[in-house]
Amino acid sequence: MILVYDIGEKRVAKVLKTCRKYLYWVQNSVFEGQISEANLTKLKVELGRIINYEQDSIIIYSFRTTKYSNVEIMGIKKGGEDNFL
Repeated sequence: MILVYDIGEKRVAKVLKTCRKYLYWVQNSVFEGQISEANLTKLKVELGRIINYEQDSIIIYSFRTTKYSNVEIMGIKKGGEDNFL
């Protein structure tokens, strides 16, 4: 899955820390990785306690398979070595 966010400055550090518990940080406001349904539920609950639903935005892209995916990186590579895409 890929998770991207646009979070208010006061809450961004907490969101970053929470996402890092479950996913690999690949770029500013972008995470990716494989996650179980149980951990995805935990992540959503934790994030739901942090964000302001009227000011913040989190988008989660889920993929059923990585068979047809491709990643092309231009410039420096950020984040974990175990990126799944």
